[in-house]
Amino acid sequence: MNLCLYCVLNMSEELNHFVFECVQSFLLGIVQGVTEFLPISSTAHLKVAPYLFGYSDPGISISASLQLGSAFAIIFYFRNEIFAIIYSFFASFTRREISIDDNSRLANYIFVASIPIFIFGLFVKLFWPGFSDSHFRGLFFISVISIVMALLLGLSEIYGSKKKFFHDIKLIDIILLGISQSLAIFPGVSRSGITLTSALFSGIERKTAAKLSFLVGIPAISVSGIVELITIYRTYSAIDFLPTLIGIISSFFSSIIAIDLLLKFLAKNNTFIFVYYRLAFGVFILSTL
Repeated sequence: MNLCLYCVLNMSEELNHFVFECVQSFLLGIVQGVTEFLPISSTAHLKVAPYLFGYSDPGISISASLQLGSAFAIIFYFRNEIFAIIYSFFASFTRREISIDDNSRLANYIFVASIPIFIFGLFVKLFWPGFSDSHFRGLFFISVISIVMALLLGLSEIYGSKKKFFHDIKLIDIILLGISQSLAIFPGVSRSGITLTSALFSGIERKTAAKLSFLVGIPAISVSGIVELITIYRTYSAIDFLPTLIGIISSFFSSIIAIDLLLKFLAKNNTFIFVYYRLAFGVFILSTL
C-alpha cells in the first residue's frame, strides 16, 4: 500500500514538473517570438525573464532552438519574396547568364551579410567553449549592452538620412550590416536591433531597413536553431523534447505577429520607443543586481 502511494505521488510530481516545463517553454516561446524582431534583444529577455520570475536559466541551447520558430515565421511571412529569390537563382542557371534583378541582388545581400556571423560563430564554437558560461552572458553585461545599443539606435535615428530605398543600397551597406549582425552573438546586442541600427546609419529608410534586417537573419537564425535542436534531441528523451517543441510553436505564431506589427509601425513611426524601452530595461536590470 505504501509502495503504491509512493508511486502515485512520484508520478504526480513528475507530471506536475512536465506540465510546468511545457508552460514555461510556451511562455519563453512567446518572449522569443516577440523580442526576436523588435530591436530589444531576444537573448537578453530569455535570460532575464527566468531571473525575474524565479525560473532556472533555460540555457543557450534552449534559447537558440526557440529561434527556429522565429526562422519559420520569417520564411512563412516572406514566402512570396523567398520563392521569387529561389526561382531567380535557378533561372539564372537555366539561362546560363547571371541575373541582376532585385531578387538576385537580395539573394546576394543575404549571402554576403551572413558570412561574418558564421565566421564569428564558428570561431566562438571552436575556440571559446566556455562562452555560454562567461561574463558576457551575465545580467550586468546584458544591462550595460542594452543601454549602449539604445544610445546607438537613437543616434542612428538622429543622424541617418533615411533616404535610401532598396535600389539605392550599396554593397558596402550590406557588408557593414553583416559585420554588425555578427555582434548579436553577445546577449543584449539584439540581432534585429544592431542590423536596423546599421541600416539606419547607412541612410536606409526604416521599413526597408526592417525588412532587410528580417531577411538577412534567416540563415543565421535557422542554422543556429537547427544545430542546437539536434543537440537537444540527441540528449533528451521524446517526453523531455516536447516542451521545447511547444516553445518553438509558440515562438512561430508570436513571431509572425511581431513581424507584421513592426513593419506597419516603422512605416509611420520612428524607433525612439524602442530606444526608451532599452534604456529602461538596462537601468532596471542594473537596479536589481
